[in-house]
Amino acid sequence: MKPSLKSKLQEIALKAEELGQLLSDSEVISDQKKFLRLSKEYAQLSEVSSDFIEMQDVEADLLDAEELIKEGNDPKMKELILSEIETLIKKKDLKEKKLLAHLAPKDPQDENNIFLEIRAGTGGDEAALFAGDLFRMYVKYAENRGWSVETLSQSEGDHGGFKEIIARVEGTSVYGFLKFESGAHRVQRVPQTESQGRIHTSACTVAVIPEVTDESSIEIDNKDLRIDTYRASGAGGQHVNKTDSAVRVTHMPTGTVVECQDERSQHKNRAKAMSLLLSRINDERDRERQEQSASLRKSLVGSGDRSERIRSYNFPEGRVTDHRIDLKVYKLTDILMGELALLINPLIDQHVAMQLLEVTQGDE
Repeated sequence: MKPSLKSKLQEIALKAEELGQLLSDSEVISDQKKFLRLSKEYAQLSEVSSDFIEMQDVEADLLDAEELIKEGNDPKMKELILSEIETLIKKKDLKEKKLLAHLAPKDPQDENNIFLEIRAGTGGDEAALFAGDLFRMYVKYAENRGWSVETLSQSEGDHGGFKEIIARVEGTSVYGFLKFESGAHRVQRVPQTESQGRIHTSACTVAVIPEVTDESSIEIDNKDLRIDTYRASGAGGQHVNKTDSAVRVTHMPTGTVVECQDERSQHKNRAKAMSLLLSRINDERDRERQEQSASLRKSLVGSGDRSERIRSYNFPEGRVTDHRIDLKVYKLTDILMGELALLINPLIDQHVAMQLLEVTQGDE
């Protein structure tokens, strides 16, 4: 490991030690807000510090073993020490990789909840059915991770599925796991309505938008908003015919339109619609900034462009292909049942590997 990287890790270790001392200070303990803030920072740094100290211990053991090799003459003892050195080198390499992963830039939004938007594209009824399949896939994946999914609005297809569905997903590190799902998803299969057995190709677009955690940071003039109410459509019994509870909010300067009709309360629907609107506007601003710097958007895990084809689901072959990293997985049924880790984990690994490359190259 380069000396400059070790220096960074040393600084982190010292900072963690300093925070640990502060957290035992009675004045800090009495200030609940400050205590929570420092506790969160300490939790992040202490893991890095612990790994760094462990690596230093391994390096010290390695130096001791190398010294013993120089001093010893007993062949059997040398063989034992060489075996120990080999084990220590492997252990040191693993520690270094883990520490480099700590140094890789973290996306501050990885911990955020998200708004998940799925829209049927080319393919008519079949595209709407596929949108339904995708939504169920994400719901099952969310359930597997202990997340909750709340539908905000939906437009059902004429023969099932969805022309469009928007949901909020809440849980731990939701955006961090799903941020690479944005893009065009293509399906190849024989539709139920196809009498000749021909394979059709349809598509849907998926958008994963991180929820804004500090709404006050996004400035919007109320004069720029048009808020309409209407009667919710779809399931809901007699209620949907009696009250104008659904809310549509239009941000006129950008033309951004959001709707929420899930709640029976107009007030709650309006609050959720505003949260979605702010998140969309913030996401668009982030995209513009990232396109200027270009580094993330040019990564092997895709540009993040919603029109970019990222994945194909081939039913006749039972295969799912992620085109960004040329990954082929022949477990289509499992994936649609929520086993998305088969696709998501390799994408995250690829992204982290690229970040580590940037960290090490930038330190030449």
